[in-house]
Amino acid sequence: MAANQSKEPKGVRLDHISKIYQNPKTGKDFYAVHDVDLEIKPGSFVTLLGPSGCGKTTTLRMIAGFESPDEGEIYLGGEPINALTPNKRDTAMVFQSYALFPHYNVYDNVAYGLKLRKMPRDEIREKVTRILKLVELSDMEQRMTNQLSGGQQQRVALARALVVEPGVLLFDEPLSNLDAKLRVQMRTEIRRIQQALGITAIYVTHDQSEAMAISDNIILMKDGVIAQMGSPTEIYYHPKSEFVADFIGECNFLDCRVTGWDGENATAEVDGHPVQVKTDRPASGDARIVLRPEAIEIADEGQLPCTVELSCFMGSYQNYHVRVGNTLVKIADNCPIGRKTFKVGDHAFISFRSECAHLLGV
Repeated sequence: MAANQSKEPKGVRLDHISKIYQNPKTGKDFYAVHDVDLEIKPGSFVTLLGPSGCGKTTTLRMIAGFESPDEGEIYLGGEPINALTPNKRDTAMVFQSYALFPHYNVYDNVAYGLKLRKMPRDEIREKVTRILKLVELSDMEQRMTNQLSGGQQQRVALARALVVEPGVLLFDEPLSNLDAKLRVQMRTEIRRIQQALGITAIYVTHDQSEAMAISDNIILMKDGVIAQMGSPTEIYYHPKSEFVADFIGECNFLDCRVTGWDGENATAEVDGHPVQVKTDRPASGDARIVLRPEAIEIADEGQLPCTVELSCFMGSYQNYHVRVGNTLVKIADNCPIGRKTFKVGDHAFISFRSECAHLLGV
């Protein structure tokens, strides 16, 4: 299984699936996952993202076969798989705990699934050697897993899942046990390997920066339902709700009243001051403007008057908190060297480009 993976990746379709559990305290049934309907294209990297209890892990476990949907059907490569046990599905899971065999060395851990399939010894050797090279562990075949670092153990777990050449690779928060720097390194490696093989990957995390960094598409969940699906760019710049806007990165909300629309931009009043917000839909009435901190400029002149309440140098940016009317607005003034630095108590103005703002509630 090299970069030109011989096996075709498979798509996944969830056809209105739901999972019902019983609350142990009240005895009442509730939907852990409710009417999830989506299609994952072959070869894509899709992340199920959301807070604890949103249904993302339950959804992944239903795809893997560890849980059964109470409603709806799951399709893998066009084949219904609800009735198939996990070992009969063309999937492989990389677990949060790695789930390695401590009494096996690296080679035997990776070869385990192939031996279960009664594959010839020479073929096992060839496949394991190739996959260990891909995850950069070629020189560690004979090491016991307890002699490895966390990052190396994660690579072994990844190799063990990849070596069986699954149609779909599943990840259940695989990096949560690693330190921050290693997490960034390993997520880059996972994305590199997924793209090299062209394999379909479904990844569960609650870390929005991780989801943004590795995904072709993000499925953001809340209370068992899909809050929004789309590319990282779409979800970041065009959130459909305050929950989505607030969960993905930092953002500001400015109350406004939309007074006009010219087919491209809406004119909105914030505390009596007009601003332009790009939108392709007719808009009017009360709304909220979503503004990312890095999209805002602060200067002596501009669109909206403000008072500085915090000014803090953060290296790559100057962090400001300013008050616009009654609203606290956070600003990340990137690469502030050579520009005026405003101090606490200063009166200033904030400005933003119309395409950097997004309207909610219209």
